[in-house]
Amino acid sequence: MVNGALESATPMILASVDAEGRPRLTFRGSIQVFSDDQLGFWARNAEGSTMENIAGNPHVAMMFRDPTTRAMLQFAGRARVAAGAERDRVFDNAPEFERRADPERKGVGLIVDLDKVEGLLGFDADKKPRWVRMSRD
Repeated sequence: MVNGALESATPMILASVDAEGRPRLTFRGSIQVFSDDQLGFWARNAEGSTMENIAGNPHVAMMFRDPTTRAMLQFAGRARVAAGAERDRVFDNAPEFERRADPERKGVGLIVDLDKVEGLLGFDADKKPRWVRMSRD
C-alpha cells in the first residue's frame, strides 16, 4: 500500500514540527517501505522547511488513507538523513515521477526509524476489520 501510494493517487502526508513548535504537513509521493521497521522518502528540496524541521526535531508522523480499501494507517518515528548506499536506495526506490523531478539527485534521502504503526488495513472476506497496532519497546 505504501509503496504504491502515489500511483494510486493516495500520496501520504508527513507531519514535522517547526522551530516554534508548530506542526507542518506536507504531501509526500516518495514514501516507501525501506525495511521491516523503517520507511524512507526522498526530499527534493534539501534546504526546505521539512529538512529544517527534522534537523531541529527528528520526530515525524505520517498518514496513509486509501478510500477504495478503506485502509487508514498512521506511522510515527524518528527521521534521519541517509548517506551512501542507503541514500541511493531511497532515490532508486522512489516512484519514477519523483525521480524524474530530481534527475541530478540534488535532494536528500531520509530514513524514518518507526516507533509506532497503527490503523486499519482493510476488511477481510467476512467484512471484519483487520487492525494493526505495533510499537517499538
